[in-house]
Amino acid sequence: MDAVDISRFLTGMTLAVHIIFATIGVGMPLFFAIAEFIGIKKKSDQHIALAQRWSKGYTITVAVGVVTGTIIGLQLSLLWPTFMRIGGHVIALPLFMETFAFFFEAIFLSIYLYTWNRFKNQWIHFLISIPVIIGGMFSALFITSVNSFMNTPAGMVFKDGRMVNVDPIEAMFNASFFVRSFHVVTTAVMTMAFILASIAAFKLLKNKVEKDRQYHQAALKMTMIAGLLFTMLSMLAGDLSAKFLHHEQPEKLAAYEWHFDTESNADLVLFGVLDESTQEVKGAIHIPGALSFLSDSHFDTKVKGLNDFPKDELPPLIVHYFFDLMVTFGIFCFVVSFAYVIAMWVKKLNPHHKVILYATLLTGPAAMLAIEFGWFLTELGRQPWIVRGFLKVQDAATDANGLVFVTMLFAILYFVLLFSATYVLVRMFKNKAAYEDVERIARSRGDF
Repeated sequence: MDAVDISRFLTGMTLAVHIIFATIGVGMPLFFAIAEFIGIKKKSDQHIALAQRWSKGYTITVAVGVVTGTIIGLQLSLLWPTFMRIGGHVIALPLFMETFAFFFEAIFLSIYLYTWNRFKNQWIHFLISIPVIIGGMFSALFITSVNSFMNTPAGMVFKDGRMVNVDPIEAMFNASFFVRSFHVVTTAVMTMAFILASIAAFKLLKNKVEKDRQYHQAALKMTMIAGLLFTMLSMLAGDLSAKFLHHEQPEKLAAYEWHFDTESNADLVLFGVLDESTQEVKGAIHIPGALSFLSDSHFDTKVKGLNDFPKDELPPLIVHYFFDLMVTFGIFCFVVSFAYVIAMWVKKLNPHHKVILYATLLTGPAAMLAIEFGWFLTELGRQPWIVRGFLKVQDAATDANGLVFVTMLFAILYFVLLFSATYVLVRMFKNKAAYEDVERIARSRGDF
């Protein structure tokens, strides 16, 4: 492997780890805020306990997310010095604002954690959760802006190998920013919902203590309803993304779908195996006209094929497999959450049947894998560009020696971080039953 390949591998590994904690950072504050809102509104000790326990666990993931996020910033200069020399000043504003948003979130998270039961009016404490939500959301939006600029650069003029006449606002709110931001937020909240639902399902399958079961049933109901809602919003985001790609990055859309020849009434290709030498796809499911419809809401829309683009500007066609996996896991989560909601509404059905619980147990890993595959999909789909149309990856990477050793060190670091975070989270709640927190809250309210 040369320096370019190692740089790509190390960056990909870092992003794959960081996206786990970034997703939690976007979704979790919303859920403990909703739980507290329901708890105050309905005087539900179970929901207050949910908010307290979820926010307590969230602090661990925030700490690890700080480490992996900082590493990403450092690796931009370490691994991609040419990119930072040419365009670092263009993305400086959103990078700074992302850091500011994180500090904003961290400050109010600390206040939120240490002011339980400090206010006579419980709504005051709930209001402190709102800045935490805003900070987490805006942190994701600003870093998405950087990534969006790399896909659809704007707000600058490329002259003599430099980006000059920079308009930082136009660069930050580039053409793909709003579509991608909507997609990032909806999928993050969806994924967090299913992670929490998966934990609740596991506890319901394992725990026979009725008081604990009531707590986990409350968690499951709240997260599965939210999961269904945000899965549908994620599908809408995917539809908007397909239409955007059709107009702005057609080579990316064509690579996703192994669409080689420009044509109207283009088929949507799912699964299959590609023979690149003959451009023949074997074993695929073809949905007639669906790609044209997704591209512009009309079956007769002409979709540009890969054969109409320069060969050296085509994304790697492996992206199709990531697309299939992302969609498959997303649909699985939708089906399970839909089944749960139907079972909850129909009196003769049991939403806590073991089949539904086992399926729900799988939604957490499935949703997180969908996030991972989605990011690999969009990042590989931008190749061979690091800044589309201006700077290629092979020209932006470092030529420094010793990257193999550095990669090994980072791999060890990520293993330690993931293991430590998981171990601490498990130990934090392992020997403390949920109903004990519920009863403690009831005693403090004088209801026990």
